[in-house]
Amino acid sequence: MLRQTFDRELHRLQEEMLVLGSMVEKAIVRSVEALKNRDLEEAGQIVADDLKINRKRFEIEEECVQLVATQQPMASDLRTIVAVLHIIVDLERMADHAEGIAKIAIMMGKEPPLKPLIDIPRMAAKGVEMLRRSLGAFIERDVEEAKHICEEDDLVDGLYDQVYRELLTYMLADPATINRATYLLWVAHNLERIADRATNICERAVFLATGKMEELNVSKY
Repeated sequence: MLRQTFDRELHRLQEEMLVLGSMVEKAIVRSVEALKNRDLEEAGQIVADDLKINRKRFEIEEECVQLVATQQPMASDLRTIVAVLHIIVDLERMADHAEGIAKIAIMMGKEPPLKPLIDIPRMAAKGVEMLRRSLGAFIERDVEEAKHICEEDDLVDGLYDQVYRELLTYMLADPATINRATYLLWVAHNLERIADRATNICERAVFLATGKMEELNVSKY
């Protein structure tokens, strides 16, 4: 009976982690949309909502600590709890990156964009996809999927390099564009870091399935 109770608690813990992941995913999507639409009110709301994500992370962390303290988990169960603890930190950091994009949107205000946003939304879409799939790989203990996701991080790095080169060209051609270009560089950097943190989750999925930590986020760029 005690084992059944513990299994339910462990399952619920992972479900709560997925809830946090969904909150983070929405924050990323909303932040890029606010940037594209110059929606300052929405950007401000995203910044305010980051507190809810922080609170959720700490609630899950407390549940992890309670499980360890009260249930004395076996080694395999302890790996799950430790992995969840690491993943919720990465999720909370992803939300910080989304908040950063919202703050940049506020700093840009209603100023017209330096260029049409093409590669930045692509980076966001790929990062969100990697986040969703990395959590799925963790739940399913799917090592091969986790490794595939990490390989796809190069796509995001490539888009970042493309954005960087294009914006650098603008700045060199016209120093008056430096401020606006810098804002977009910051946005791209936040999105690149979101994808990196998705690969961290994949590393935890591999750790959970195999008991071994592997560095999977080795970019070719």
